[in-house]
Amino acid sequence: MIADRIDALLADKGYDSDAVRDTLTSMNVEAVIPARRNRRNPAAYDRGKYRWRNQIERLFNKLKNWRRVATRYDKTAESYIGFVSLASVLLWLPFVHDA
Repeated sequence: MIADRIDALLADKGYDSDAVRDTLTSMNVEAVIPARRNRRNPAAYDRGKYRWRNQIERLFNKLKNWRRVATRYDKTAESYIGFVSLASVLLWLPFVHDA
């Protein structure tokens, strides 16, 4: 199960509800979700971890620039994951390549 492999869930204010927080707490997953403006008792969250949400979201947006990833042409999950891995490496290369 995926909950066994994660330590924290990063989400935006749209996921701020007691039901989501209770479910995550029961699975021993830290909820890194800022409170909505109208919440009576705002729950604390780790702002340092929440900053990673923006970078992760931008990575997915860059991956979706690849038409094959965005439209999911691949028939099997293995070939789809393989192409996502290839696209991720190609996005990562400019950051590690020193010219």
